[in-house]
Amino acid sequence: MTKPVQIFGPVVSTYVRIIQIVCEEAGLRHDVVPTPANSPDNRHPFGKVPVVHLDGQEMYETASVVNYIDSAHNDGALQPSDPLMRSVSERWIGIANSYLFPLFEHGLVMPYIMHRYAGEPLDTKRISDSLPGIAKTLSFLDLELQRDGAWTSCGFSMADIFLYTVLRGVQLTPHGAAGIAQMERLPQWMEECHTRASMAATAWPMESGSTAS
Repeated sequence: MTKPVQIFGPVVSTYVRIIQIVCEEAGLRHDVVPTPANSPDNRHPFGKVPVVHLDGQEMYETASVVNYIDSAHNDGALQPSDPLMRSVSERWIGIANSYLFPLFEHGLVMPYIMHRYAGEPLDTKRISDSLPGIAKTLSFLDLELQRDGAWTSCGFSMADIFLYTVLRGVQLTPHGAAGIAQMERLPQWMEECHTRASMAATAWPMESGSTAS
């Protein structure tokens, strides 16, 4: 394949970045074509992002797209071959998509994005209302890592990519950075992911090693 993978979606997007990371892991060239959610240009039937053009196909739904990329272009290296370990990895991907992303995105990440880049007042009430649940969730993740390695027991897998990308958005906010830093195991895992070549190559423009206020 000589044509770069085209990823239609916002430049700063959790799920766009997940596809970028998997492309990097598979050695595929990729370009982001900036389109907002609900843009007719992305042609997602439910108005979401990203939509991906790859191998002559138009694809959507991130989990299915990255599984295809990994299987077709990376020998399935990001999907554990052992059925039990694969189920563990897929469970954590499901947790990231169903529980973590909605909580973090609505309660912390979007208020800061709208404040920093759209000039809106910081929605401190939304943040304060969400912080107890966010703190509880971060503690859950950390305790699971301490107990049995959680998703890391599978080796580096798709679960690391989904969870790191979701949590990196949190870490780039002052409240999120402080919450993660208080954990015992989570900061070390975040740093291990942060220095992986595929993660470094897909860093968001605002990443500079520290959070912005």
